[in-house]
Amino acid sequence: MRALITGVTGFAGSHLAEYLLENQPDVEVWGLYRWRSRMENLEGVRGRLRMVECDLRDFTSVHAALEQARPDVIFHLAAQSFVPSSWKAPNDTLVTNLTGQTNLFEAVRFLALDPVIQIACSFEEYGLVHPDEVPIKEDNPLRPLSPYAVSKVGQDMMAYQYFQSYGLKTVRTRGFNHTGPRRGDVFVTSNFAKQLASIEAGLQEPVIRVGNLEAVRDFTDVRDMVRAYWLAVTKGKHGEVYNLATGTGITIQELLDRLLSLSTAKVDVVQDPERMRPSDVVRLIGDSSKFRNDTGWAPEVPFDKTLSDLLQYWRERVKR
Repeated sequence: MRALITGVTGFAGSHLAEYLLENQPDVEVWGLYRWRSRMENLEGVRGRLRMVECDLRDFTSVHAALEQARPDVIFHLAAQSFVPSSWKAPNDTLVTNLTGQTNLFEAVRFLALDPVIQIACSFEEYGLVHPDEVPIKEDNPLRPLSPYAVSKVGQDMMAYQYFQSYGLKTVRTRGFNHTGPRRGDVFVTSNFAKQLASIEAGLQEPVIRVGNLEAVRDFTDVRDMVRAYWLAVTKGKHGEVYNLATGTGITIQELLDRLLSLSTAKVDVVQDPERMRPSDVVRLIGDSSKFRNDTGWAPEVPFDKTLSDLLQYWRERVKR
């Protein structure tokens, strides 16, 4: 079997490549990259991957890459995935995420390929969630509150449309927050961990700058998340949409407190207005019972281990 990962150089993509190489010996792993992609996330496995240069926004490039790889399974993870950036560059977010997926689907059709395609959607699609709608099920109304979320609704609906119109074997996964080693430092868990590691190393004043600490989020370890991606393509139902979540929420304040408990550093916490979103959702917790019933998946990595591994990752990185 050949598995192709778009966004293989990114956070989840690199963990997925590792998971497949370590746990699925019959799978040949291919990855797409751009000429300016940073490769450090693949330091331990790059020599075992088949890498193809490709820009998803260019159809010719995508067609050539898929013609070479001819995958049996596609994990479509590549995206502009940082919500605050979507406020500053909404059109770029929409073009990158929607055009990239359109090109991918059309290349599959032009080449008459028949892969199972996992589309990495997002809990952000739910947007404005009312208190009586938590935990959130897949049939909850989609009320997106950011350009990024709108782009993900588009990807989600496009995957459904191509399944219905052309029989593409798409499986949509709405992943809730996931984190762990190699998470980009613009995301809350990683940002806090990097700041704390920098303070420990004497590279930053003992102040951690934060945004909204009252929001409640549902965090899954990235290693559990990529295992779910594999189960989605091997056991999930084509055309379906699945929430991927633990079903347990914590406040960002509690997250910060638990991270600080892993260090002896004494710090002050200061709210930074630049870290506040124009609109935000107070409470987002997912119901993943549909996915669990169809695939047998359950999260296994304790959140304290996730935070400990993440902090250790940044302790090593800030000293480089």
